[in-house]
Amino acid sequence: MSQFNALVSTTTSAVLPVRTNRSCFRAPALGTTSVVVPNRVWAKAVNHDDHPRQSAGFHPDIWGDLFLASENEMLEHEKLKQDVRKMIITASEDPARNLGLVDSIQRLGVSYHFEEEIKELLQKMHDNYDRYRKDNADNLSNISLCFRLLRQEGFRISSDMFSRFKDHEGNFNVSQEDIEGLLALHEATQLRVHGENILDEALVFTLAQLTSILVNNSNSLLSKQIKHYLRYPIRKNIPRLEAKFYISIYKEKPSHSQVLLKFSKLDFNILQKQHNEELTQMSRWWKEELGVERNFPFTRDRIVESYFQVVGFYFEPQYVLGRKFVGKAMAIAWVLDDINDVYEFAAQLPDYTRHFFLVLLDIYKEMEVEMAAQGNLYKAHYAIEEAKRLAKAYYTEAKWHHQNYTPSFKEYMQVACESAACSFLIVTFYVGMGDLATKDTFEWASSFPNLVSAVSYLGRLQDDIMTHEFEQKRGHLPSSVELYMKDYGVTKQEAVDEFWRQIDRAWKDINEECLNPTPVPFPLLMPIINLLRVVHVVYNDCDGYTNPHVIKDFVTSTFLDPIPY
Repeated sequence: MSQFNALVSTTTSAVLPVRTNRSCFRAPALGTTSVVVPNRVWAKAVNHDDHPRQSAGFHPDIWGDLFLASENEMLEHEKLKQDVRKMIITASEDPARNLGLVDSIQRLGVSYHFEEEIKELLQKMHDNYDRYRKDNADNLSNISLCFRLLRQEGFRISSDMFSRFKDHEGNFNVSQEDIEGLLALHEATQLRVHGENILDEALVFTLAQLTSILVNNSNSLLSKQIKHYLRYPIRKNIPRLEAKFYISIYKEKPSHSQVLLKFSKLDFNILQKQHNEELTQMSRWWKEELGVERNFPFTRDRIVESYFQVVGFYFEPQYVLGRKFVGKAMAIAWVLDDINDVYEFAAQLPDYTRHFFLVLLDIYKEMEVEMAAQGNLYKAHYAIEEAKRLAKAYYTEAKWHHQNYTPSFKEYMQVACESAACSFLIVTFYVGMGDLATKDTFEWASSFPNLVSAVSYLGRLQDDIMTHEFEQKRGHLPSSVELYMKDYGVTKQEAVDEFWRQIDRAWKDINEECLNPTPVPFPLLMPIINLLRVVHVVYNDCDGYTNPHVIKDFVTSTFLDPIPY
């Protein structure tokens, strides 16, 4: 039996014939294929009305048919790209004096064009690191920038350089007038790992100093930068959002390069149009082929917000196939999650589930066909196994609710870290990353290694912190917050505070895993870091996926508003 057909028996024990000749954009009408439900758990279960769960009453789609219009305009920017490449090559002759250029190229969102050149420059910087430390010993901004850029590249460098900025009593001694240095140090602290107490102290110090400056300073541009980076540090911001923001402030810097600025604007707009075209196709699939409003009125109509997250995972043009796979797989997984929430353990599966599972089959059949054509069929099989694992986690949570079973915090987290879907997403990322992802990559990712485990744990805790009150109002299974309160006898605030401490520790684990030697090649780590960035932005104050108006400006900035030039 095909791997993708086996997926169906995992999720509902439904037996569906394999349909190999259907386009993924052409789901059949209801009633064209029969569904047989064996006498297993579903048949034995009582009607769901005996255990009612409130439909969430999710806010309707706020975008309408906006993204069903496509744009095909492309702008030529090859000359500017070559000009910027020449700038980097020239800068490599003296990397110590040009770290600011590398920083700007990365933050402007165009470094993906120059990965090898930047890698070479930073390697030279690392080779001469001791000399740089000596020459810039009293320059907090330069020292912090060098530390962050090298850590981001995976170099294991010591944080003891920051001890020079402490007084004899062990307190940081940096004037509030050195705002650039404080901001640079704050960004450096986001790359800290376990045992770096000096960076833990630096984070507390910079938060206090920058907050004080923000309160007492009326400079609008300065306040804008501080407010932004306190909320969305570079390490934790979605690359497209950081690019859009940094372009707006880079042009105000006296030392900015007009060539680099224009190239960044053109590049952002070109990618924005490509992403719009992709979103157009995804919206058609969602609205017309899946027929979400007609077939699944109870689910969250969030294809635009969902694809915003997909672009956050990896935005580069070469990953268009990966975005299609991840976008469809993620969208259908969220529908399955909502099906479990509203209709779990019905005595008979509602008619719409036949349509759901035929579409599900199409998604993974298309993936199999694409990967087989590349000689990489095994990649689709790993993705299917992750989809099964996710479906089993949803099933377990639904069973717990149906049986009125309250798991312990630890028991819940074992399942909830899988239902957080991070492992599912990471493996699906790799399906669309071409030759970069080998069979060893999939073996590593699907074995739930330390990095994937830390990402899943962090994602689950931050999701539960922001969603648990809403979920409890509609009779959802107790979240990690309620279970931690019960098991450890603490208040809600104490549980949430502890979770934020655990999230901070998880980030340190993740930063450590991204230092050389890394478990997989460095480019394969970036979608994982970007997944965490999406979590940080979408679940910063509340659940921005369920409450789309919270992230509406971000979505608009990413897909709709081009940068004037």
